[in-house]
Amino acid sequence: MSLLAPAKLALADGTVYPGTAFGASGEVYGEVCFNTSMTGYQEILTDPSYCGQIVAMTYPLIGNYGVNTEDIESRGLSLRGFVVRELCRQPSNFRSTDTLDGYLKKANVVGIEGVDTRALVRRLRIRGAMTGVLSTIDLDDASLVKKAQTSPELVGQDLVREVMPAKSFDWTEGLSALGQSGLPTAPAVGKEFHVVAIDYGMKWNILRHLKTAGFRVTVVPGTATADEVLQHKPDGVFLSNGPGDPRPLAYAIETIRKLLGRVPVFGICLGHQLLGLACGAEIYKLKFGHRGANQPVLNKDNGRVEITSQNHGFAIASESLPKHLEVTHVNLNDQTIEGLRHRDFPAFCVQYHPEASAGPHDSGYLFQAFRQLMTKA
Repeated sequence: MSLLAPAKLALADGTVYPGTAFGASGEVYGEVCFNTSMTGYQEILTDPSYCGQIVAMTYPLIGNYGVNTEDIESRGLSLRGFVVRELCRQPSNFRSTDTLDGYLKKANVVGIEGVDTRALVRRLRIRGAMTGVLSTIDLDDASLVKKAQTSPELVGQDLVREVMPAKSFDWTEGLSALGQSGLPTAPAVGKEFHVVAIDYGMKWNILRHLKTAGFRVTVVPGTATADEVLQHKPDGVFLSNGPGDPRPLAYAIETIRKLLGRVPVFGICLGHQLLGLACGAEIYKLKFGHRGANQPVLNKDNGRVEITSQNHGFAIASESLPKHLEVTHVNLNDQTIEGLRHRDFPAFCVQYHPEASAGPHDSGYLFQAFRQLMTKA
């Protein structure tokens, strides 16, 4: 493909954004969302939570440090498409092994550059995240808009089955020296607790943190039943992040409901939402979601503000909380719930990502909190 090949992004509201193609050629549809992070695009690309979405980066220059083999977060790329203002085609970094353009080509992900991302993000903030079509093969505006308007919405889909592992496996890799450098606490010493991590589309850096925190880690698919989880005789169960709408995941909600009170539980992102649903709370869709590495969250236990990495489009409705759930963290931008603790059982969860590979690292203490929960149990 020529570097100057055209591409277009069309939204369901009729807006069309022209640009230049990079990565793979083709046509994809998905929910168009935006991420405000200045760095960490490789972690974003390999995050399974973006399955079913076309991701736009608000930072104008993307690809300047290339990609490498150390910062990947999953087995492959699950997002549908990638939108940037300016693509750097000549990266400079001592760890770089490929360009962003080459990386997307190999992963068969369609990209578009030259888009006015400020205008795109402003529209998504005003109108809300919506379905879009990104194409390098159909450049007719009317045709693309019609496709965007008739493509399936993300709400109501079970996307976990597209990204979860096919079978159970043991995880043995801890954080690298570079990954540990920003941690607020040292690696754990003492008993090696056994954690079963239920994988709904998990980022690998979560597993690296669990291993470094002193756990023996077994990963099971997101469809695992409570009996299948307990057969591994875990000291604790971890509920992972993952893509899309948590409400269709009845199998996961039932599993969590049966595990509560039998083993300590810690959930992140989708795991947080599923734990809330299992306890009787309700979920609603955010207008345009929280996606970035600069979200301020208040820790109500100590009054500290944590700068957090986030990626979610749904939230737990505060008015629906049952009495046995206590709010521990709150988003200071919009007051949405960012953390919960069960009053009767050893279980807690957060909506944000304490394992953030590209940073920040304010919330890394939560993995030690999970260990303390198992020690008490």
